[in-house]
Amino acid sequence: MVVLGAGPAGLVLGNLLLAAGVDCVILERAERGDLASRARAGFLGAETVRILDRHGLAEGLHRHGRPHAVCEFRSEDGRFRLDYAGLGRGDRHTVYPQQDLVADLLAQYLDAGGRVRFGTEARAVLGADGDRPTVEARGADGRPERWRPRYVAGCDGRHGAARRSLPPQAVRRRHRDHGVSWLALLAEAPPSLDAVGYAVHERGFAGHMARTPEVTRYYLQWQPGEAAGSWSEERIWDELALRMRAADYGPLRRGRIVQRTVVDLESDVLEPLRHGSLFLAGDAASLLSPSAAKGANLAVLEAELLALALVDDLVHGDPAGLDSYSAACLDHVWRAQEFSHWMIQLLHTPRGTGGAGGEGTGETLFHDALRRSRLQSLRTSRTHQDWFAENYVGL
Repeated sequence: MVVLGAGPAGLVLGNLLLAAGVDCVILERAERGDLASRARAGFLGAETVRILDRHGLAEGLHRHGRPHAVCEFRSEDGRFRLDYAGLGRGDRHTVYPQQDLVADLLAQYLDAGGRVRFGTEARAVLGADGDRPTVEARGADGRPERWRPRYVAGCDGRHGAARRSLPPQAVRRRHRDHGVSWLALLAEAPPSLDAVGYAVHERGFAGHMARTPEVTRYYLQWQPGEAAGSWSEERIWDELALRMRAADYGPLRRGRIVQRTVVDLESDVLEPLRHGSLFLAGDAASLLSPSAAKGANLAVLEAELLALALVDDLVHGDPAGLDSYSAACLDHVWRAQEFSHWMIQLLHTPRGTGGAGGEGTGETLFHDALRRSRLQSLRTSRTHQDWFAENYVGL
């Protein structure tokens, strides 16, 4: 078995296969030290924690992760908070930076005797419609490598070799560009509120998400196409304070901005998630906007489903799980996509792009009225709050 990519999906899959006695190797294009610098999502849903618990992969998460269950929404109509652990199914998030989870999963995999080829870039998967696909790769020394496994798991992202190797006629791509960009920021600053903060403003969305007691993730709705470095730190902090209405609800705790990246909000799904001996999981299977924090959670869920199906086939000779893998995953993927799309509509104003707001067109004003109605419903309707809580935490 060859697994492409040492992100959450690839490492959960590798650990589960190794524990079941299935021989596998992970090909990862980055060096080991670079994996720890991938500061990405940090909100793990309750089902993700249950999956990691089931397979003995949650020790670090329980030691260092922090439970979280409160959202605060701010808009022109005031602010309100939702303690979602008391709503829906009563689940909550665990805040644990993705790079820390990856480090845990990698250490456990290597300690158990797992193999990772760091600095090895998969270039193509050939012959996936046969019994023995070929993975062509370039090793850390620059020399070509060829692997002939029984199966290949593509966990190497939307631009990886797994997606590139799929024949166009073998899959359908569902794609949507939401026309919204974010400036994603990582600041060496303590959290400014004890909740995930979602602020809607005529100048655009702003978001606040704690990562650790010393580091906070912020988001600013951004002009599409504008460079991440075009604003000074002072201007960024001033804009965050304006959109989050710090004058009304308390100042932001400022600090050095150590990372800034422009994120274009897109949604992307491939169907099916299998082509012969090649299976897709994680971002290779589907891309979600970060508005609902579902990417890493879907990756872990898909990795467990794929691992169990592979063990059934390779150890017990039962291919039924592999035959149903794609359909089972896509049920969860589309539910997550629908909620992510709902969040995008809730949080963004069409004219909010970092510049001054205006009166707007009739269509813009219509969208704004719908957004305010959604927020008001979320503020006042227990039924709506229960729906939000179930979808916000779960898959």
